[in-house]
Amino acid sequence: MARIPQTPIFSWEDIDTSSDLDRLRLVLLALPDEPVVVALEKYRGRGRDDYPVRPTWNALVAGIVFQHETVASLRRELRRNAELRAMCGFDIHLGAAAVPSDDAFSRFLKVLLDNLELLDDMFHQLVEQLKEHLPELGRKLAVDGKAIRSFGRPVADEDNKRLDDRRRDTDADWGRKTYQGQRSDGTQWERTSRWFGYKLHLLVDSVHELPLAFSVTKASHGDSPELLKLLDDLDERHRDLRQRAEELSADKGYDTTDNIVEPWDTYDIKPLIDIRALWKEDAGKPRVLFGDRADVFLYDEKGQVYCQSPSERRGEDELRELFFCGFEKDRQALKYRCPAAAYESSCPGRAECEANANVGPHGRVIRVPLSKDRRIFTPIARRTPKWKRGYARRTAVERVNSRIDQVLGFEQHTIRGKKKMTVRITLALAVMLAMALGRVLIGQKDELRSFVAPVERAA
Repeated sequence: MARIPQTPIFSWEDIDTSSDLDRLRLVLLALPDEPVVVALEKYRGRGRDDYPVRPTWNALVAGIVFQHETVASLRRELRRNAELRAMCGFDIHLGAAAVPSDDAFSRFLKVLLDNLELLDDMFHQLVEQLKEHLPELGRKLAVDGKAIRSFGRPVADEDNKRLDDRRRDTDADWGRKTYQGQRSDGTQWERTSRWFGYKLHLLVDSVHELPLAFSVTKASHGDSPELLKLLDDLDERHRDLRQRAEELSADKGYDTTDNIVEPWDTYDIKPLIDIRALWKEDAGKPRVLFGDRADVFLYDEKGQVYCQSPSERRGEDELRELFFCGFEKDRQALKYRCPAAAYESSCPGRAECEANANVGPHGRVIRVPLSKDRRIFTPIARRTPKWKRGYARRTAVERVNSRIDQVLGFEQHTIRGKKKMTVRITLALAVMLAMALGRVLIGQKDELRSFVAPVERAA
């Protein structure tokens, strides 16, 4: 925290259940903000010090912790709440007069804009500290984009008609996202969401639900190009954390060949990215897997591999899903075996199928190299229970996004401009990590994602 000389220095032993302010104290203790406040104090130099930097900084953090939508709301609470003023470090003898004015807060925020790199370093320092306390952090990753509306008005509407308004946001633009699905009766539905503002791209640990890397772009910027950038950022800032990573899940909006190939080829991370329908001809109809063989194995664009027995090829169309045996990393291939042999079931053509093949005790075995189609065949085979479990973990990003909106104040805000938005997002994510770190340090590891659980010391 930003240490305040005129007040007692907090320690971890001070944390108890005395009041709701303990959540703020927890964040202030865990936040590695000394480089930030030193830089702000250096910027102020020998100028007027009516509102000291450190209490003002702590008050800004308090505004995030207590979900104040505006500086005005935060100032009202500071003027009313003497205990909060004391915890932030304002002179207790000045009372409400110690609270910075609107103009003072505005000037303070402008200085923060010039120190964005220090805020970013603070975020990554928290990731480093959490890494030491959470050995599993970073093993399971997920990525997604989040719409964040600007408080400003657009320069032009969606039809490019110019709007005249002094509250315009010239950095933001229009974004849209289309959602598709299938109803229980089999009919398809589609819904499009539009917003004016920005997009937050998050790479999170999908088990602990904590952000590890992020970027802020205009709303129109696509999700897909940011995936590899986020991985590269994680590798650059936290190499050993990236080396822990085993899998990366994302929805079909990230389905590109590069996003599926590069995580595995470059970083040894298994991609779990849903696939879009790509086959225009014979859509949904399986294709021959090995065209140069007499026997027929087939596959579909969802990655499932099938076989047909010789007798069925002469007239019947029934396909049998091959039994998946795992991924052979040394061969870069997926291994499958005869379902009749695996399940000890009957197959009318099994004897004929095995007659001219070198068949062991496990029946016919085939290997499908990833190079057959890198978009379809991945180290964790699609449609397997392991793939489905891993893919389901991507919803962790949605829960992080929900906390960003509902707890960290992005459902209602007054932010205009990309730089201001980036500063506010960086602060919010740092507060999220600081709360998690604080709870870990006082023995509340099970509550590390919570902003509202009581702060209690472990027994």
